[in-house]
Amino acid sequence: MMATNGKDSCGLNGESPVSSNGSSSSHPAVVNGRSEAEERFTFSSEPTIEDIRRMQAEFTDERDWNQFHQPRSLLLAMVGEVGEVAELFQWRGEVAEGLPNWTESEREQLAHELSDVFIYLVELAEKCRVDLPQAVLRKMALNKLKYPASKVHGSAKKYTEYKD
Repeated sequence: MMATNGKDSCGLNGESPVSSNGSSSSHPAVVNGRSEAEERFTFSSEPTIEDIRRMQAEFTDERDWNQFHQPRSLLLAMVGEVGEVAELFQWRGEVAEGLPNWTESEREQLAHELSDVFIYLVELAEKCRVDLPQAVLRKMALNKLKYPASKVHGSAKKYTEYKD
């Protein structure tokens, strides 16, 4: 299944998207330069992270590469791939969401490099025995506590800079 641009998506838990005040106004609010009517990009539901972990484990096993895929080596390889992603953005100035000024070839190269980063991240999590989806849920819950919307809305300060 391919990633979508969000045209077939709906809100959290399957409800219809509504404005931040709970209504479905004919004049949507603009937040961060984006109209609430503009739907967010969404990922495809398949493959799952577990599917990707399994496919990468099979790929590694078939090549007898586990001897080289220890946590430190995977981390360094992932950092190298992050550098390749950074190189694609280098000297471009600020880049608009959706990459409107990028060629298809540049977008494909970005997709390849981001995929390399993700594959290494998933394999590193596997080798470190971190259940990544569950760890993400725990971290997001922690972030909600550290950055309550009522206190941080519209600010980029670090949580240690906020006063009660």
